[in-house]
Formats: sequence, structure tokens, C-alpha cells
Amino acid sequence: MTDTSKFAAQGAQKVCFANASISNPWRQTGWITMNEQLKALQGTGVISEMETRDAKDNDNTQIADIDYFIAEGNCGAFVISPNSTAALTQAVERACQTGKPVVVFDRGVETDCATTFIHPIGGFAWGIDTATFLSEKLQSGDKVVALRILPGVDVLEHRWAAAKKIFEEKGIEAKDYFTGADPTEIKKIISDELATGDVKGVWMDAGDGAVAALEAFEDAGKDLPIMTGEDEMSFLTKWKATGIDAMAPVYSNFQWRTPLLALEKIFKGEEIPTEWVLPQKPILVDELDAWLKSNEGMPGGHYAKFGGEDLAGYPEVWQQRQIPDGPAVPRTSRGTAHPDRAAGQAVAGQAEEGRQRGASPRDQHLGLGVPADRLQPLRVTGKNRRHGL
Repeated sequence: MTDTSKFAAQGAQKVCFANASISNPWRQTGWITMNEQLKALQGTGVISEMETRDAKDNDNTQIADIDYFIAEGNCGAFVISPNSTAALTQAVERACQTGKPVVVFDRGVETDCATTFIHPIGGFAWGIDTATFLSEKLQSGDKVVALRILPGVDVLEHRWAAAKKIFEEKGIEAKDYFTGADPTEIKKIISDELATGDVKGVWMDAGDGAVAALEAFEDAGKDLPIMTGEDEMSFLTKWKATGIDAMAPVYSNFQWRTPLLALEKIFKGEEIPTEWVLPQKPILVDELDAWLKSNEGMPGGHYAKFGGEDLAGYPEVWQQRQIPDGPAVPRTSRGTAHPDRAAGQAVAGQAEEGRQRGASPRDQHLGLGVPADRLQPLRVTGKNRRHGL
């Protein structure tokens, strides 16, 4: 735990947010939720404003953004969602040296200087859940195509490290490719692999290109694979429509609220976790209909476990993809325009598991009201890194 009594403050404080990007639908959904949480905390006098700089997926830009905030000298606190792990470490350390609270979330860095590091259980848990699901349904010698979005990000590297270990132990041939989450590239990779033989499974380290992968099988007239995607609505809808054998791992999108809720505690001088671990329960087939119903009418780029249903803008802001100061066109994969711009009704997001235990949606961002086993990092052999677990 971290003693934050030295950060206790009177009156509303300015927050400076250095964001990696809002270049994909997962980040856009979180950005919408974060801004609705910001409005709530402005209304209660906790935060005066949040100045945000978007690095557009560029390490050097984000380093310059953090240095800009430091030089500006009027940040009451820093929130940083790093673009990549090693490259941003020194910039985060410089922010820590200002003596202001620093909240890191989503991706980690190679320093423990932050006041708190907020993340779901982590990449290893994702990799274990997904690779175990596939390996229990496949035979030794079966081929799996592993689609990876980009290298050098801790949580993504951990997902693949855990999955690769399980595939190797089970004798499953897993061929991995970096895709940039480009649907055209994903389709090409799958088509090329299908031309060389059967592909029995598809594993993904992020699921917003899952529909493109399935479409490649359909275009080739091949049997659809056993697959892991993510809780993006486009995949959940395709899963239901095709009846494939699948699961949707979850990298809890509601974590975008948690940094601001953490600052609410920090500005009161309350003790908080040094490493703030959030739950990430996958969606299995017996839960699919319930999650589709609870998010009925949400656009394809929306994430089912977004956790913003208790905020003032719900549901219209998420239905309409009202992205503050962001791109005008919702996007479905890293850099590709989303085909589904429908808006409609929605009822609930991430809260189902916590609601069953009496936790409010807000409490779930504090790790309350969820099973203890979902708050403990799952580990694989090797040195346990602080970030991404």
C-alpha cells in the first residue's frame, strides 16, 4: 500500500493526462468512460480540469508530452497510459521527480516510482485462459494461427509468452504474426495459412480484428475455427451469428475510470494500493446471450464490460460514440474505420459479476465485490514483472 497523506489537497486539482492514443476501439471506449467519470469528479469539486495530450501511438511524442507537462509546472497530478514499456520509463521517472502523484495505468513501465500502477490481472492471465481454452479442444499437431498486434508492449508480450508455453506443452503448432490489427493484413495471413493446410484454431492477443479473421475462413469456404477474440461487440455478435466454438477474454475496459477514482482518494490523503489489480473475467458461451442483451444496440466498437452504466451520460454517450476531442469516425481495429455505426439501447456493462455480490459499478473499479481468485495475478515460470500482471 502507498501512504498518500503528503498529497492531501484542498480544492479542485488539475490533472495532466499523457495518453498513448485513442487509435483503436478499446481505447476509444475507455476514453469516453474516463471523460464521463471526469465530469462526475468535476461536479464534486475533486478535479478542476484534465489537460490531455494524445501521443498518437508514438513513443517520442509521448515522452515530449510528459516533459511538456513537467515544464508547464501546474499539474496537480499526472496520469500516464504508456505507449510502450521500456521507452517511457525515464519520462515516467521524471514525472515522479516533480513530487506530484503519478498514476500509471493499462501498460506498465520499468520503474516502481509511480504512486500507483493500475491494471487488470494481466497478460499472463489472458494467455493462460485463452491458450488453455484452445488446447483443451484441439489435438496435438493441430495448427493455430496466433495474431499479435504489435511488439514491445508488456501486457501483450506476457499474453503471448503464457500462451506459447501452453501450446508447446500440448504439442499444438502455433504460428504467430504481427498484424498491426489491420483487417486486410489479418485476412491475408489467414488466407495464406489456409492455402497450406487446415487451421484449427485462431488465438489473438487483442480481439478487435477477430471478425476479419473469421471472414477470411468464410471467403475461403473453410470450416470456421475454434477461436478466442475479446469482448468487443462486433466479435460477440459474430460469435452468436456463426455459432463458433469461442471465448472472449477481457482486458477490463473499465480501468479507464480507475485512475481518476484513485486521484479522488489521493487528494484526500487516503492509503491506496501500490499495485492496483482489477478483475478480468472472460465471457464464456453460457454468458454470451446475457452480455449481448445487456449491450443491445451498442455499436460494434463498444466493449461489453465497459462499466460506465452508473455515469450521467449513460447510455447515449456510448451509443453515439461521442469521443471527446477524438477522431470523428469510430474505429474497429488499429487504424481501420469501423463498419458498424449503429446506435441504440444498452442496459448494463461490466457490472454483472460485481452486482451479484452487491458491488456498485463504481466499486468494481476499486476491486470490490468480485471473487478473490480474479484479483490475484496468474503466473507462469520466469521472473514476475511488476507491470502487465
